[in-house]
Amino acid sequence: MDSTRRRFLAATGALGLASLAGCSALDFALGNDSLAFEADVAVVAEATLSESEYAESNRTSDTITRTFEAGGQSREVEVTNKISEYDRGVSILGQEFRWALFTVLSTPQVEVLGNAFNPVADMSTDELVALVQGRYDQIDNVSRDSTREVDFFGAPVEVVRYRADGRFTEADIELDLTLHITEPVPADEDFVVCFGVHPRRIDDTDAINTLLGGVEHTA
Repeated sequence: MDSTRRRFLAATGALGLASLAGCSALDFALGNDSLAFEADVAVVAEATLSESEYAESNRTSDTITRTFEAGGQSREVEVTNKISEYDRGVSILGQEFRWALFTVLSTPQVEVLGNAFNPVADMSTDELVALVQGRYDQIDNVSRDSTREVDFFGAPVEVVRYRADGRFTEADIELDLTLHITEPVPADEDFVVCFGVHPRRIDDTDAINTLLGGVEHTA
């Protein structure tokens, strides 16, 4: 796995720590057990991928454990996010790098003893992209560029486009980047957030829109 993906996975880990939703917590309250929540996978449909230049590059699970107080005792809550990644080649200085990336994060909604631990639901795209920026040290100087509505799970959702500076250490290249990030969208018992990034010298907005329209949640 290259450094670009590792850093994005670190960013999604930050989302996991922030986004803990929905089941009975009797054993947890009585101190008999810990709780575990696992998101269902969200992917881009094969039919959509076949119409694009993107290909699936990786699927991973990211498990986060947090400790909460319940009934005067400490209990652990384990949350597993699912991450699906796609990329395509981009020609830079006569070489091809797979630096156009599209990532789908599915993170479980968690409710324990009547308390919801899912701030992702209320996060703006500015807050979400700040999490990515803070963990992804190749991205700096992020600024909002434009907004648009895209069909996502059969309904319009706001997608915000950002401008940023990027550095790719594997080739020691600095590039202007375009970022795309969706609002968090409920999907069954999860939230789904999509994130795209590509060099600004290409305009992959239409491709990102197509990928967003093809995202499926597998619950």
